[in-house]
Amino acid sequence: MNRTDRLLAIVLELQGRGRVRAEDLARQLDVSKRTIYRDVLALNEAGVPIISAPGQGYTLMPGYFLPPLHFSVEEAVMLLLGSDVVAQAFDASSVVSAARKLNAVLGEDVRGEVQFLYDNLRLVQRDPEELHGKVRTLRQTIAERRTVEFTYHKPHAEQEVRQVDPHGLFRLNLVWLLAAFDHARAEFRIFRLDRIEDLKVLPGQFRRQPHFKLERDETREGRGLTVQAFFDPEVAREVKHNLSYYVTQAQDTPDGLLVTLQVRTAEEVLPWLLSWGSRVRVLKPTSVQAQLIRAAHEILGRYA
Repeated sequence: MNRTDRLLAIVLELQGRGRVRAEDLARQLDVSKRTIYRDVLALNEAGVPIISAPGQGYTLMPGYFLPPLHFSVEEAVMLLLGSDVVAQAFDASSVVSAARKLNAVLGEDVRGEVQFLYDNLRLVQRDPEELHGKVRTLRQTIAERRTVEFTYHKPHAEQEVRQVDPHGLFRLNLVWLLAAFDHARAEFRIFRLDRIEDLKVLPGQFRRQPHFKLERDETREGRGLTVQAFFDPEVAREVKHNLSYYVTQAQDTPDGLLVTLQVRTAEEVLPWLLSWGSRVRVLKPTSVQAQLIRAAHEILGRYA
């Protein structure tokens, strides 16, 4: 990273995080603390009001904003492609407006190249229109702090009517998930949108739970059952293109594809495993092997 880029990175970091120590900046930018001291001095001399507090780090003077930014070709293309994906899932009009503003600030020297790459790169996500409707509704309820009520269908369980306060919405692989505070259970729960029916927005507003933050990881907290399955090499590529939501690892071996899944119950993955027929072999646990065998016998019994 050259010095100009590093100076900009320091200002952006201060704007985004509020207060940052010199050692943290040095570690993030892979330079020495002495270099950070010199960079901060240079920024101050250039008119950027950085305040230093001994032992606490640096902050920007309140009210300071960066002048208009200049985007590189790669930066602009990535932002425009990202706006396409967001438009497919959320409010297209707002995203189109933001993309127009971005295009308007591009320099003439990069605009043509950006347009060419944007016209020839695509990120397409196709979901049923019913699911799109749920995503848009829940995005709005999160912003407006509105409680929702819906019927929830879990495998091999009675359907339940739930009232929840939506706090977070995310997509993991091909599955949309809602993080919400469940009134009846007085705790946060995760709900799959494809199991939600009869979604209703209730009147009034709720108060967001303090300290809630949707962690940006893909762990399977609470899923204590580990399932390992081995797939024939002939279907390895297809399996990797159609992974179950519960897959945590897919490892190529000389003899095939070894897949690890984390689930609460075997029923969560039995349909996916059965869909591969004789091309899959469950290695462990034995309880899942037995359930898979029973399910296969039941299927055969229907044709006897």
